[in-house]
Amino acid sequence: MTPDFCKTLLEEIIDNAYKLLTHKLAYGGLVARNENAFQLELGHILKTLGQLYEFSIEDKFHLEFETYIPLNSNSLKSKSDRARVDLLLQYRHKNVTTKAAIELKFFKKENAREPNNRYDVFRDLAQLELYRRHNIDLCYFILSTDHAHYAEKEDYSPDTADFDFRHNSIYAAGTPLRYKTLKPFGPDIKLSNNYHFKWDKIRDLFFLKVKV
Repeated sequence: MTPDFCKTLLEEIIDNAYKLLTHKLAYGGLVARNENAFQLELGHILKTLGQLYEFSIEDKFHLEFETYIPLNSNSLKSKSDRARVDLLLQYRHKNVTTKAAIELKFFKKENAREPNNRYDVFRDLAQLELYRRHNIDLCYFILSTDHAHYAEKEDYSPDTADFDFRHNSIYAAGTPLRYKTLKPFGPDIKLSNNYHFKWDKIRDLFFLKVKV
């Protein structure tokens, strides 16, 4: 089994887990009331699928919650030489190991933490780009919300309009993102990759999956 094939299998596990989770949440098969529950439900589905993809005794799927990735440069989330990731996955065949990191967000309309939530999404994307530079083969950002504001709102305030990941919006690599209020929520963010944001709307819920 080649490294590319292991990577393909891990991508397939993540894609299928995302589809199962989003449909179960939208149709009531699962209920998640906060981000911790969202993380646990996705982790459970990933672990179940990952074990099904262990086709021989030499295959091993492993998942960790809230674990650390060693870094050799500063992180937006950590001032130390390591950063905590929501989910870390490994698929191993003999001496070939593929790793994937997933950062999650779960926004409830009733919590009204806007526009800071939009800033946090781009901060997570920057963090995932950092993981990719530190031997993580696959990185994903996954968001669930019941608030159409993030996916379909007509426009945002000029002070925070840079932080835009609405459906079909595009981010060009290297574009600085600035919080232009009198007291900014955080420092400017600049991403290394291009992004085209595509949302999935299932019944009354909105889901975003971004591969970094």
